[in-house]
Amino acid sequence: MDSFVASDGVRLGFCVDDFTDPWKEPATLLLLHAAMGSARRYYAWVPLLCRHYRVVRMDLRGHGSSPVPPPDRELVLERLVQDVAELMDHLGCVSAHIVGNSAGGYLAQQLAMNQPERVRSLMLFGSTPGLKHSQAPSWIPQIQAKGLRAFLAETIADRLPLDKVDPGLVEWFLDEAAKNDPAYIGKFVLLMASYDWSAQLHRISCPTLVVVPGAEPIGSTANYEPFHRSVRDVEMRVYEGAPHNICDAFPERCAADVHEFLTRRFGLGV
Repeated sequence: MDSFVASDGVRLGFCVDDFTDPWKEPATLLLLHAAMGSARRYYAWVPLLCRHYRVVRMDLRGHGSSPVPPPDRELVLERLVQDVAELMDHLGCVSAHIVGNSAGGYLAQQLAMNQPERVRSLMLFGSTPGLKHSQAPSWIPQIQAKGLRAFLAETIADRLPLDKVDPGLVEWFLDEAAKNDPAYIGKFVLLMASYDWSAQLHRISCPTLVVVPGAEPIGSTANYEPFHRSVRDVEMRVYEGAPHNICDAFPERCAADVHEFLTRRFGLGV
């Protein structure tokens, strides 16, 4: 894992996997993980994508190898988005194709709306235009009472299709999530649950792929409809019967959809 220092002095982790032909200049594919996750959660995507793209995985502030900010430091969406842009600057990357899973997609959407020149394409997995219309705030007292791992274990069927995934993945998913600081996760989730930018989605101008968990339990599948209405260059796909964490449950399918989209729309990875 590598790291860089953000403009406010916080050191943030990231990793780069690039097995493209050395005489070519690969496109950068930036993967942003969900809340309670880390770059490690994309482990199964990398072998399928790094032969075609320079794959960059970031640990969002307060997740994975990126330290939890001091409790008295305000957590704001603009700072989290700035972290993404500053990582791109650190890597000398003017623009990138960006994948965002759930909360990682919130940051990607904000970057696409506010710094459109930096986002060549946007690929969103289980990521609505903000988390306001969901039951996410109700998670916080449960996490405080039971702990992060126990809360997720009780609700794991909302996240993973237990009849379709290896039981080892379930335990690993819970163990990885339990490494997070519960107080920080509470702040992070409440921040995201305060936003709904459905009315601003028309500002996304890049080619966009939105992949919807067909059995979305966090909010509703109706929360994805604003993309269809407002983003002028959007493709919608539904994973029928899938709960929220499609990137973990179906990594090969997700990575294949990313590669197919980029190949068809940009001629990449051929």
